[in-house]
Amino acid sequence: MKLQLKIWRQKNSDDLGKFNTYELKDLNPAMSFLEMLDTLNLQLIKNKEEPVEFDHDCREGICGQCGVMINGIAHGKPKNITTCQLHLREFKDGDTIVIEPFRAKAFPVLKDLKVDRSAFDTLIASGGYIGVETGQAPEANTTPIPQEIAEQAFDAAACIGCGACVATCKNESAALFVGAKISHLAALPQGKAEREKRVLNMVNRMDELKFGHCTNTGACQVECPQDISVLHIAKLNYEYLRAKLKK
Repeated sequence: MKLQLKIWRQKNSDDLGKFNTYELKDLNPAMSFLEMLDTLNLQLIKNKEEPVEFDHDCREGICGQCGVMINGIAHGKPKNITTCQLHLREFKDGDTIVIEPFRAKAFPVLKDLKVDRSAFDTLIASGGYIGVETGQAPEANTTPIPQEIAEQAFDAAACIGCGACVATCKNESAALFVGAKISHLAALPQGKAEREKRVLNMVNRMDELKFGHCTNTGACQVECPQDISVLHIAKLNYEYLRAKLKK
């Protein structure tokens, strides 16, 4: 395959940045999208040029580290995949692909396609955990949980924190990410002790970090690699109102 890449290049957070165009030839359609970027970087290094920086880690769709806008879509056109799970067979020979970083106030660009998503870590630190000291993991059967509740919690816990929901929301909302964490822990008996404190802290922190409010368009679920349901945003709103009334 031959592909033309229009890639966002930005030296640092203060640089204005711009699109640069590159051409790659003799690409194998079985290559992953990140392998294609690796090939580009090898070509750039060989030509004594600065390689393109981008986030990645496991390359198995688990870690949530990879994530770019591909032709205006977070992670690319096929649904429910991460950038590392996208392959060149999804494109046609001779296609032009526009690649840029996730864009949000809370996700400042560090360099090229690499963004700072530490705001998600800050959100988790504000309440996305169970604070009880339990020592070793207890025997699972000592805390009976109905199958339906366990499945609900598992569906919410599937969020990998990639940030596609924020990048694709026109208001840069983190409601789906926070909703998944709140819904997950509120469903389980271990999370109920800190239920009110958790949701109030996480919502307040979400506002402080300059994430926008939910727009109710549902774009976040459409672009989510794990297809996390917007019903978890409804659960977030319920938990928040419940905590405020109880307080």
